[in-house]
Amino acid sequence: MVIRHDTDCTWIGVPVLPYKEDGTIFKSVTRQVLFDGTGDLPVQFRYFEVGPGGHSTLERHQHQHAVMVIRGCGRVLVGDTVHEIGIRDVVHIPPMTWHQFRAPEDGPLGFLCVVASDRDRPQRPSPEEFAALSGFPGVGDFIRV
Repeated sequence: MVIRHDTDCTWIGVPVLPYKEDGTIFKSVTRQVLFDGTGDLPVQFRYFEVGPGGHSTLERHQHQHAVMVIRGCGRVLVGDTVHEIGIRDVVHIPPMTWHQFRAPEDGPLGFLCVVASDRDRPQRPSPEEFAALSGFPGVGDFIRV
């Protein structure tokens, strides 16, 4: 099967979906599922786009992510450190690691993401976990909830 690229970061026949449907806190994020594997390749390959000034949910879970930036630039929280990211940068998010992506005010951040098809639900920080995380240098000013 081949899924052909359309315009910008969209693919022919692949719907642009809401980032999440469970009401968690995020801003201006969409997702497209490019491959929903089964059998001996049980992964989901997705494209996420964070619009200008937007951010993903601050969360962690037991599954890991492999992410590659393919559009724009931005910043990502991984654990207790905020990193600048740009095109072709690869981000590994280990299991049970707090993470959040943010786009700059003047442009989108788009990235491909690979995760296991069978995965757990994200966890949001408790007030105590949020306070502890906010205490790390640069993290308190970065995170959005």
